[in-house]
Amino acid sequence: MSTTLLPFRTHHLSLSLNPQFRKRSYIASLPPPPPLLTSTPPKLLQRNVVLARAEDKARGGDGNSSSFHQQQPQPKPNSDKQFQDLTSSGACDPLYSVDETSSLEYEDTNQPKTDLLKAVAIFGAAVTGTVAINHSWVAAHQDLAMALLFGIGYAGIIFEESLGFNKSGVGLLMAVSLWVIRSIGAPSTDIAVAELTHALAEVSEIVFFLLGAMTIVEIVDAHQGFKLVTDNITTRKPRSLLWVVGFVTFFLSSVLDNLTSTIVMVSLLRKLVPPSEYRKLLGAVVVIAANAGGAWTPIGDVTTTMLWIHGQISTLPTMTGLFVPSVVSLAVPLALMSFSSEVDGKGQNTDDVLASEQMAPRGQLVFAVGIGALVFVPIFKSLTGLPPYLGMLFGLGVLWILTDAIHYGESERRRLKVPQALSRIDTQGALFFLGILLSVSSLEAAGLLREIANYLDAHIPSSELIASAIGVVSAIIDNVPLVAAAMGMYDLTSYPQDSQFWQLVAFCAGTGGSMLVIGSAAGVALMGMEKIDFFWYLRKASGFAFAGYAAGIAAYLASQHLHFSPTTIANIPFISGS
Repeated sequence: MSTTLLPFRTHHLSLSLNPQFRKRSYIASLPPPPPLLTSTPPKLLQRNVVLARAEDKARGGDGNSSSFHQQQPQPKPNSDKQFQDLTSSGACDPLYSVDETSSLEYEDTNQPKTDLLKAVAIFGAAVTGTVAINHSWVAAHQDLAMALLFGIGYAGIIFEESLGFNKSGVGLLMAVSLWVIRSIGAPSTDIAVAELTHALAEVSEIVFFLLGAMTIVEIVDAHQGFKLVTDNITTRKPRSLLWVVGFVTFFLSSVLDNLTSTIVMVSLLRKLVPPSEYRKLLGAVVVIAANAGGAWTPIGDVTTTMLWIHGQISTLPTMTGLFVPSVVSLAVPLALMSFSSEVDGKGQNTDDVLASEQMAPRGQLVFAVGIGALVFVPIFKSLTGLPPYLGMLFGLGVLWILTDAIHYGESERRRLKVPQALSRIDTQGALFFLGILLSVSSLEAAGLLREIANYLDAHIPSSELIASAIGVVSAIIDNVPLVAAAMGMYDLTSYPQDSQFWQLVAFCAGTGGSMLVIGSAAGVALMGMEKIDFFWYLRKASGFAFAGYAAGIAAYLASQHLHFSPTTIANIPFISGS
């Protein structure tokens, strides 16, 4: 999945582990000092607070401020030595430490977002809303109003970090505003409501599918089920580890989403490899492999899932047609990286493996059922002909009942059950997809996407170039709206199911995001977990990713020219009709 989403757990973890953030929070919660200590020098008062907290904790107290008021410790001659011993030995919990200098440094280095950009964004939204109220102008210039509003909203999504606005909220606001304009410009409100109902029926299938898949993956992860995969990586040779990590991530991402695959594999790298340029390069390999692995299966990436649910691609032709190009798009970067200086094997010590968490009880069973539920979704669609999200919800229901049964009466293991998993999944990500897809569907209903398609057909007659351009742009702009726009621009009468165009769109949108670290959810997760910046990735990995992207397109076109098709697999009864 090549969306620019940053997971909740990474963001909140980075805040909770930031000692300066915790010191500042504690300072804000401290009660005012008692009158007897008001004349105490600030530094001595800080040491007294630390000593009181540590002593109270050593006695079994809760470390709250009430014990400090009840028993006021007097400064002792050896208080300096005790203070140094406590802070240096780690006996003093940093959560209770007070460091005024660090707090001031935090405030100096973490200034709030500039108000100018926010003011411009809010002003633009207000102007657009004011124009939308003018019914006569909107009715006469519907296309211009919708294009202007979509541009402002999408700019807010792209510059989310600079403006300080959450892109999920911006996406939802943009979607509702666009449909309001559509209702004003439509021949009647009833027509706009019918269009919205049809669009919501299609969009909700994707949202329910994603919610079910994310919950299943979260349950497996809570049971440490992925240890069955990661614990089997035993090689420590730098070049061998490069290839093993790449292809394990590749096949893992074909079943899971690329964001989860990246989190699992980067966590593994932290146990295998010490901090170094080599580990960063392995992280880049994980991003490239996760995006390549998600491109050749209908459930491996959100964009291929969108195309699959809406009927542009089907299971078997997609897997057979895109498997070789996806492998090539990974193998070429791996081959080139093998000759880089970071993988020459010198000075790499990967023999020490850190201890990892133990697998939860019945973790192997949960892993098998969870992965089986994901793999069963295409089979369910082929057997019943019903939408894929029903198969995903069926698998979630089976896993829900299973975890309730195996953990019955175990109150201390509530986090291993589905209700707790639902509170941990990326709900804001699902709402972001909802907002984007509803926004694009409003443009489709108004006919804007068809006009763009006609323009591209007139000036770029090659469908291969159009699909390739979608992949390049997806390295900068989120691939979900790009693919949604392509689906609105070209219907199945222009390009039938499993045509070369739709398969190329699936491949390019999935793998193109690897060319920049901000081009996919996997890349954004790597930035947060390994502190990799944009320009490091641009220097060290973007060239390799582009080479793989171009080689994968060439491999696909060559395979289509040779009419390669594994007909033996096509005769499998439950897949051939998918």
